[in-house]
Amino acid sequence: MSAAASYDQSVPYRPKAGEIPTEPGVYRFRDAERRVLYVGKAKNLRARLSNYFAPLRSLHERTRRMVTSASSVEWTVVGSEVEALQLEITWINEFHPPFNVRFKDDKSYPYLAVTLADEAPRAFVTRNRKLRGARYFGPYPKVWAINETLEILLKLFPIRTCKDSDYRRAMASGKPCFAGQIGRCFGPCSGRVTVAEHRENVERFVAFMQNQDRRILGELEQRMRAAAVAQEYESAARYRDRLVAANAFFEKSAMVLGDTVDLDVFGIDHDELSAAVQLFIVRGGRVRGIHSWTVDKELDVPLGELVDSVVQNAYGDALRPPGEVVVPELPDDAAALEAWLGDRADRRVRLRVAQRGDKASLLQTATQNAKQTLMLYKTRRSADFTTRSRALEDIQEALGMADAPLRIECYDVSHLSGTNIVASMVVFEDGLPRKDEYRRFTIPSSTDDTDSIHQVLTRRLAYLSGAADSEAERVGAADGPEVPVAPDASGAADAPEVSERRKKFAYRPNLLIVDGGQPQVAAAARALRESGVEGIYLCGIAKRLEEIWTPEAEFPVILPRNSDALFLFQRVRDEAHRFAITHQRQRRKRDIGSVLSEIPGLGPSRVKELLRHFGSVARLRAADEAAIAEVKGVGPTLAATVHARLHADEAPVPR
Repeated sequence: MSAAASYDQSVPYRPKAGEIPTEPGVYRFRDAERRVLYVGKAKNLRARLSNYFAPLRSLHERTRRMVTSASSVEWTVVGSEVEALQLEITWINEFHPPFNVRFKDDKSYPYLAVTLADEAPRAFVTRNRKLRGARYFGPYPKVWAINETLEILLKLFPIRTCKDSDYRRAMASGKPCFAGQIGRCFGPCSGRVTVAEHRENVERFVAFMQNQDRRILGELEQRMRAAAVAQEYESAARYRDRLVAANAFFEKSAMVLGDTVDLDVFGIDHDELSAAVQLFIVRGGRVRGIHSWTVDKELDVPLGELVDSVVQNAYGDALRPPGEVVVPELPDDAAALEAWLGDRADRRVRLRVAQRGDKASLLQTATQNAKQTLMLYKTRRSADFTTRSRALEDIQEALGMADAPLRIECYDVSHLSGTNIVASMVVFEDGLPRKDEYRRFTIPSSTDDTDSIHQVLTRRLAYLSGAADSEAERVGAADGPEVPVAPDASGAADAPEVSERRKKFAYRPNLLIVDGGQPQVAAAARALRESGVEGIYLCGIAKRLEEIWTPEAEFPVILPRNSDALFLFQRVRDEAHRFAITHQRQRRKRDIGSVLSEIPGLGPSRVKELLRHFGSVARLRAADEAAIAEVKGVGPTLAATVHARLHADEAPVPR
């Protein structure tokens, strides 16, 4: 059987449709060594598994890679969707399948615990949620954050913090523990309070942590003033210090929702390879904790499915869910997930998407923080030398290159409805961007993206072949290495010396990357052949599926979803796209501004009003004189002038 024929069929281990049950259940894909590759759940096993056994050509590239890597599939029928969810979580935690979403957090949250079952309860920081008779507050984002909070609260409510062994030794000997001697512990062993008085302080501490009543500020201020009037200055100083501590505590814990609101808010930002999660833990209307983590995605899962995995991970074994959980999108099995959360919380849990109001604002803030987390994760990953070296070696192996691609050039084309066509060239050396060597190209006319790619690479490769004639020099000089270009937002700009620019532009790349799939790679390969330049490898990256295409290849190269090589490919491609878009927008703004500003009587304010009224340059150009005259500040005479000027030149105004 030919490769193409097998590609149109499914995998050989596909079970017969009648063999797969229609009940809820959990399925596992295994490879030849019986390693579990992927675990999934389904409301209807037959309907779900049939999606994996469609002809290989119709499958998503990453799903196809998983299915072809496996050699068998097995399933377990359960009684309900909730049971399927529970079994899926159990198997994911047991087998750690490489194609399931992988999390990079430890899921271990610090809590503030108060041991109410002890004779003299103590307050301390712990990650153990199984202490008998203890009351927990939190979770908190970091240990240092809870220690800082405890430091403030101990000034308000002096209670015991020493270890049980130290406390028992001190009570037996009659000598305060070391923490008590230096004023860091205020238990009965210090001699300052009795066991009963200490218990009262603990109860006040617990009540305050539950309600966080701001009336304590007024009470402390009254006591401070009363002590000062009675000339009890030491007592007044103690109340003053407690008042300062109380104010500091409330400043660190601002109210964001009603004081009875308990909820968790998940902000998620993701791309094709990774995701970042930001969890805001709101208790009593205040954000008590913020926790963030990153996710590696092997399969290209939609947001709803990602939410499902994120929530399962968050409440797997460390965090007790509140009555309400806010997410950016509901998963398909939202009802089953709510039931699973309810079992863990011993109460009803509602999963919802906030559309408006304060909760929606909090979700937006969490999402914005997730965006920053993902950006920081990518930045740190690309800055690591070991990671970059591994990425370059993996690219060399995947593309069959003789050497690692120490210099990479990537090209992208940008246009607006086929007009104002520009292209970008970005350079990465040793896995890092060389913004001083970025170049921009203006393309006077083109039939499509493949023609644009061919034109750009023909002009660029002319500097390597040494065969550039005067016309090529002239065209290339219009926008590339010969004319200084003002820095854009990235800071990229051409060097001031022409000879230096030529020298840099002539540096030979190891690898050329174009943004696109087979058609774009074919056009680039044609330009490379026509130039006569040899020894340069070529590939393209298709954005939708993150496939790596090479010339004359029937199928793309599929890199592991979490690989450093694919991450570098993605970063190079995204940088080329950003640089091209920036150049295209600058030209479009400059072109339309220059055209309209040349019209007598049409100043900056009227130009702005025209563009605001029509919404785009294309609509302005398509409008007749009567429509233009309706714009505020533009009469019939000026409208006729504008219309005539927009249609006077043979070259169309950029759209």
